[in-house]
Amino acid sequence: MEPNAGFILHCVILLLVIAAAKNITTDQQALLTLKADLIDDPSSLLAKNWTSSTYVCSWIGITCDVQRHRVTGLNISYFGLGGTIPSQIGNLSSLETLDLSHNQLSGTIPSSIFTISTLKMLSLSFNDLSGAIPKEIGNLTMLKKLGLGYNKLRGEIPQELGNLAELELVSLTNNFLSGTIPSTIFNLSSLSTGMDFSNNSLTGSLPDDMCRRLPLIKGLYMSNNKLTGPIPNNIWQCKELIVISLAYNQFTERIPRGLGNLTSLKTLYLGFNNLTGEIPYEMGNLRNLEILGLQLNKLVGFVPTSIFNLSAMKTLALPSNALSGSLPSSIDLVRLPNLEIISLAGNNFSGIIPSFIFNASKLSVLELGENSFSGIIPNTLGNLRKLEWLRLSYNFLTSSTPELSFLSSWANCKNLKLLDLSNNPINGVLPSSIGNLSLSLSRIFISNCSIRGTIPKEIGNLINLRELGLWGNELIGSIPITFGKLQNLQGLDLVNNKLEGPIPNGLCQLARLSVLYMDGNKLSGPIPPCIGDLTSLRLLSLASNELNSVIPSTFWNLKDILSLNFSSNFLNGSLPEDIGNLKVVVIIDLSRNNLSGDIPTAIGGLMNLQDLSLRDNGLQGSIPKSIGGLVSLESLDLSNNSLSGNIPTSMEKLLYLKDLNLSFNKLEGEIPREGPFVNFSNRSFMGNDLLCGLAQVQVPVCKSGNSSSYRKSRKNTILLGVLLPLSTVFIIAVILAVRYAMISRCQERNAKQSNIEPNMLPQATRRRFSYKELLQATNQFNASNLIGTGGFGSVYKGSFLDGMEVAIKVFHLQLEGALKSFDVECEVLKSVRHRNLVKIISSCTNNDFKALVLEYMPNGSLEDYLYSNNFSFDILQRLSVIIDVALALEYLHFGYSNPVVHCDIKPSNVLLDKDMVAHLSDFGIAKLLSGEESMKQTLTLATIGYMAPGLF
Repeated sequence: MEPNAGFILHCVILLLVIAAAKNITTDQQALLTLKADLIDDPSSLLAKNWTSSTYVCSWIGITCDVQRHRVTGLNISYFGLGGTIPSQIGNLSSLETLDLSHNQLSGTIPSSIFTISTLKMLSLSFNDLSGAIPKEIGNLTMLKKLGLGYNKLRGEIPQELGNLAELELVSLTNNFLSGTIPSTIFNLSSLSTGMDFSNNSLTGSLPDDMCRRLPLIKGLYMSNNKLTGPIPNNIWQCKELIVISLAYNQFTERIPRGLGNLTSLKTLYLGFNNLTGEIPYEMGNLRNLEILGLQLNKLVGFVPTSIFNLSAMKTLALPSNALSGSLPSSIDLVRLPNLEIISLAGNNFSGIIPSFIFNASKLSVLELGENSFSGIIPNTLGNLRKLEWLRLSYNFLTSSTPELSFLSSWANCKNLKLLDLSNNPINGVLPSSIGNLSLSLSRIFISNCSIRGTIPKEIGNLINLRELGLWGNELIGSIPITFGKLQNLQGLDLVNNKLEGPIPNGLCQLARLSVLYMDGNKLSGPIPPCIGDLTSLRLLSLASNELNSVIPSTFWNLKDILSLNFSSNFLNGSLPEDIGNLKVVVIIDLSRNNLSGDIPTAIGGLMNLQDLSLRDNGLQGSIPKSIGGLVSLESLDLSNNSLSGNIPTSMEKLLYLKDLNLSFNKLEGEIPREGPFVNFSNRSFMGNDLLCGLAQVQVPVCKSGNSSSYRKSRKNTILLGVLLPLSTVFIIAVILAVRYAMISRCQERNAKQSNIEPNMLPQATRRRFSYKELLQATNQFNASNLIGTGGFGSVYKGSFLDGMEVAIKVFHLQLEGALKSFDVECEVLKSVRHRNLVKIISSCTNNDFKALVLEYMPNGSLEDYLYSNNFSFDILQRLSVIIDVALALEYLHFGYSNPVVHCDIKPSNVLLDKDMVAHLSDFGIAKLLSGEESMKQTLTLATIGYMAPGLF
């Protein structure tokens, strides 16, 4: 028997060895299949390491159970891998850890993954995965950590997720998930680390008893969704909570008083909702609270003094509410030694600037703008040695001395980068000590402050200044020649002062200057010829001064200028043909000068020009026929000159022309009848006694000789109208041919543009908006005003008191990449101008809030017309939209010195104005290319970019 027993034992061992070998072979084959599906391995880590000739347990990223001979861990995160996940990965049946995060994997999540019942950790975050979350996820009953964030997953969160009874952490952030949060998830009492569903499109409300079943949860992240209803009253039952982030939703009603019982709480972020009522006094019990963000709600009343005793507080952000009262000034009542950021802008606070602020030695950001603070600006602000951002604008603050002594004390703030005192009744003079301020200063705004005296030459010491705004004061004297030392200056605004003397040549040394506003002063003498050296200049306004020269010939070399305004001066001479060099110019205003001679024919080549005013000059000759080439023109004013001859019929092609004033010239002949002329009244033509036309224009009816050519044209039109219905196909072919010719002509343009500041717009359209104005325009960012949401923000319709309608794009700054998206969109929109691009009107920005004010498009997006049964969209309209988008892309790619790649062309980003003209929008992930980089980056973007299908 013994030999038989030994034989049997050997057989059993042999079978086990064979089974183990088979298992490890199965795992190896599954991994080799994964390797084959990973088409991009930039470091060749898998190519060199995962080979059939080596033992699988020695491969990089692999962990094995040596006793069972099975792969139990797969971690190839941060390898930059591209490709898809094969279904064979489900054959790794003993896997406990699967981490494929931080790669570029695409395709859907294979349901076979959810057959691996041994999985305890699954992370597929930071990839490009799409599709829905498979319902089979409920099979992973041993799973403790689930990470599917930062992908492109869609659909609803499956209810089966509630089966994962061991789950401690779930992160589905930054996807495109919709629907309500399944109630089963709130039964997962094992959830301890956190629940992160932020940055999706989830709806519904949070159950009031959710915390009764989640007693251990430490992190609740629900920001940037569409959640409604009140914040659960019983949220205090989640006693282990450290972070609550519910910002950028539509929560209503009051902040629950029970929040004050969460003594472990460190971060409370409830901003950008519709919360009402007062801040509960009980929040002063949160002794570990470090960040409190309640901005952009509808909170009223006083701030509880108990909040100012939270010694752990680092960030206190309460801007854009309706909070009132004064802040505690006694140091005995305030203990905030760790405070780094305090933002109270856009409320109704009053009284003096509280003294406790001066002892917050770690403070880097102080925002008190748009309130009713009064009293003197204290010198003791100079104690804040770490201060970087100081905004006191739109208050009632004054100076203790006419010399603005507080500026001298601020020389101690060596890290100061932004200083904004605008719109305060400071009523003093700028001291020479302003030149002692921090060399880190990049932006100074002391506008509309009743500042008198001269601009001190010492301001030239601030060599890192990028923006200087001193508009709306009573400054006198000349512009200091030391301005020439500000080599980094990009924006200079001296509008509406009493400055006099010549424009100094030193300004021509500012090679980076892109915005120069000096209108509304008493500057005299010539425009310096060296102004042609400012090749970065984009916006220039010298209007309403006493300049008295010819426009220097060098000026016409500024090929990238977007807006110029020389109106209301004493400029003379004629306009040269070189005006045609300004290929990208959008606004030209040379009105109210002494210009003479003919309007140059070359002006017709300015295809981007939207606003042209040459009124009140001494221009002669006829209106050139080439003016019909101004295909983007919206406003034309040639009134009060000595122009003669006929109104050229080529102007009938100016389909976007809305405002026309040709009055008080010596024009004669018949007024054109087609195109934009059907909308113009007598006000556009009065004072030209020899004009004739239709009776509704209130001019004499043309005699038969004058109208014969028109009757002949009309006859041809009628004949054409009879023949065209006989061949619809021929019509479409002709339209296609004409449109192709238009695009071909547009491609001959060689327009170049460069950087300008986003909040410095042409003088004709520039407008500043405060928080309060945006809040009023959108009814406190009410959901009824919401017209769209995107990956980084929400868009609201805004209506101002003067009747102006705009679109306000609010960026969700808590999202990773939102700030970069804002910067990119500003960078692009400030530099480009085209009829088929959405126009930026202004911006509103501070530490807690960033928004763009854009042109409003009443007809919504192309997506609405393509996928809704409520709109009719015929073939000609579709063709027109395609051509509009093509023209916009042609301009971005070829009509600009640095090509712009949009990177996100899709129907929802094509907006339609009231005339159904298409405008390309959303430049949040656009790329600005230059030089040799263009081809390389364009190829990359073409590989991984997105083009929405199904336009027809």
